[in-house]
Amino acid sequence: MKASSLLAGLLPLASLISAAPNGGGGNGNDPEVVAARRIDKLHKEYQKYVRQTIKHRTTGCTKNNILKRKEWSALSQSERASYIAAVHCLANATGTTPVSEIPGARTRYDDFVGVHLQQTLFVHGSGLFLAFHRYYVHLYEKALREECGYTGAQPYWDWTLHYDDPRLHPVFDGSDTSMGSNGIYVPGRPYLNFTLPGGLFFSFPPATGGGCIESGPFTADKYEIRLGPVGYEPQGPQGGLGYNPRCLTRDLSLEQSANCRPTNVTALLDGCQDLGCLNIQFDTQAGGVHGAGHFMLGGIEMDTFASPSDPMFWLHHAQVDRIWSIWQSMDPQVRINEVWGTGTAGNIPPSDPVTLDSTINFGVIHAPITISDAVSGIDGDLCYMYE
Repeated sequence: MKASSLLAGLLPLASLISAAPNGGGGNGNDPEVVAARRIDKLHKEYQKYVRQTIKHRTTGCTKNNILKRKEWSALSQSERASYIAAVHCLANATGTTPVSEIPGARTRYDDFVGVHLQQTLFVHGSGLFLAFHRYYVHLYEKALREECGYTGAQPYWDWTLHYDDPRLHPVFDGSDTSMGSNGIYVPGRPYLNFTLPGGLFFSFPPATGGGCIESGPFTADKYEIRLGPVGYEPQGPQGGLGYNPRCLTRDLSLEQSANCRPTNVTALLDGCQDLGCLNIQFDTQAGGVHGAGHFMLGGIEMDTFASPSDPMFWLHHAQVDRIWSIWQSMDPQVRINEVWGTGTAGNIPPSDPVTLDSTINFGVIHAPITISDAVSGIDGDLCYMYE
């Protein structure tokens, strides 16, 4: 797909613009505290559902082989170091993406970014969104384990823990066992402006960083990104598909982080009775937690297409998948096999309604699957739970 077509397809994604922030306090009657307790209760019920479902299995996903995905804060220092080392392994391994498809791809990590570049217009704002990203994170986790010697599971980043200020989360503390700090603060920056085909214009204000990551394992001397941007100007070479080596930047935003507060998560879990509601609230609603999780990171995360370039992408989408998993466990007989929507962003261009047999493509990293292959985290190729 040409880069011009990629950018044109951003139009239906524009409603991911943030809503106004609304912080919370710490007393027991505060809505955010109440909501956090509700999330914890539902999480425990989800864990009980998983354990009961697999406890008598002797093949497939069993209690003996299930991977346990932990929140970053719950990882030991050695577990964090092992995960980071595996990410660097993938970022330094030779890739397989043909130059004719994505000229800028160089490494195995770029293979994963490239797939997202190619599939963005089909797997955002569509009925493929949740299933694609569930299996995509699984494939990344699998590559870390099988190609880079990692023995753990993919961690997740619970953005509700520090929704008032993400800089306080240990994942961003800038130590050698973090996922890197905020970017160096760059004063006097303009708004990041988007003008989409059709004349739709919006912008994001600068936040607390803006420059290259200041400290930790992903500074400019240790890690570089090569693809994008596609979704905002100036685009990278060849419409964002060409070779564009540069440092990883971040611009942690308190405004965007506020949209990931606990009450916004319980609004999904308790407020959505069908998958259509969940998708819309997650992926296309102004201030939705999926978009806000990207936007609070800033930098390349502002580009829907090349957002996996920041390794935080995988922790963010593991959290998105965690919420979907909890929601499914609240009514598994209905929600495990529920589908919604069509196969294109905002149904532009018009496409067929998705079914359990609808195909999801993963380019060079895996053969195509169907939605049915990704509706459960404890069936088929998938075998994990969230701790």
